[in-house]
Amino acid sequence: MRAVGELARATAAALTDLVLPRICAGCGVPGVLLCRRCAGRFAQPHLAQPRRFPAGFPPTVAAAVYAGPVRPAVNAFKEHGRAELARPLGVALALAVAAVRAGVPEAGPGTPVLLVPLPATRAALRVRGRDHVAELARAAVAELQSAGVPAAEARLLRRTGRVLDSAGLSAAQRRANLAGTFAVLTGREVPRGTLLVLVDDVVTSGATLTEAAAALGGTRQGDTPVLAAVVAATPRRAPEPGRAGPPARTRRTG
Repeated sequence: MRAVGELARATAAALTDLVLPRICAGCGVPGVLLCRRCAGRFAQPHLAQPRRFPAGFPPTVAAAVYAGPVRPAVNAFKEHGRAELARPLGVALALAVAAVRAGVPEAGPGTPVLLVPLPATRAALRVRGRDHVAELARAAVAELQSAGVPAAEARLLRRTGRVLDSAGLSAAQRRANLAGTFAVLTGREVPRGTLLVLVDDVVTSGATLTEAAAALGGTRQGDTPVLAAVVAATPRRAPEPGRAGPPARTRRTG
């Protein structure tokens, strides 16, 4: 039966390639989901640094910079239904999770990690027909587990109200728009000593992750801080002459 299943999957993939030939989601080169050069862009973990750090912004690692071929690749998965990109982007997310985990001094090899995907809005689910962040979380968990990391996914958050489209809003307006929109689901307990890592596809202003971390932070009671990992982060603009940029360090939540 296993051989039959593998044959069916191979046949389906071949038929799909006949109808929709694979092209690199980053640069358009034919034959692959992500060419080697574009895939390398998703293996550059770094601290995400929004232009203006919201108070309480969690320590966040991004696997890539949201620019160049990374942008169309992420959008192809998120907005254009290329669900087959879940695995390579999930691998990138797993890399970001591993990097932010390594930054916690008290986290040993056996410290469990719980990935908490940001819940999608109802409007987003209607438009896309899928929860793409949850797909990324599942792919990242599989990758981490294969590397021997005790990881799991948990839906701990829910949306509490209607959120307006954030396109075109300033950082302050985004934060006001999102204030109080996340709540912890009742009956969900997190074992002490577990690292909570919020996961998302892209971080821009940091407002969404900050609000979600604030909701989860109330459950920690002095335990390790809430962390975050994303596939990509919008690059920070260089500060204007004579104007100080955002602080170089991240802030922890309790």
